[in-house]
Amino acid sequence: MSTLNPTELRGILRDTRTVAVVGASDKPARPSNDVIEYLARHSHFELFPVNPTISRIGEMTVYAALADLPVVPDMVDVFRRYEDLPAVLEEVLALSPHPKYLWLQQGLWHPQVAERARAAGLTVVMDRCLKVDYARLIGS
Repeated sequence: MSTLNPTELRGILRDTRTVAVVGASDKPARPSNDVIEYLARHSHFELFPVNPTISRIGEMTVYAALADLPVVPDMVDVFRRYEDLPAVLEEVLALSPHPKYLWLQQGLWHPQVAERARAAGLTVVMDRCLKVDYARLIGS
């Protein structure tokens, strides 16, 4: 679980303008698809889905890798398996400047990745759903 309190989480959500969603899916039954659709409709975020196997989610372009994005996002929201998280962090740290926030979706917790990300200056949120926290703390 994240150790950030609601005030800190609200501050992160308000500060964030651009979000890369790593592990985005075009399949409606996938949690990442639900999160992207909700945030596209109800948030102030500009979203950048990332998945090397698809090219579109609805009207949104999907990028193959973080390095392909037209901007360095404020936040990277991750929907990948635990064992993939170190490689995702490498992609995040290769961006210059680094994103401000690394958000590991509900069910994801990786202390070593979090430690490395924090050492590089990122704020890390783990085991939380961006959609749920946005709805609860910012509102639609």
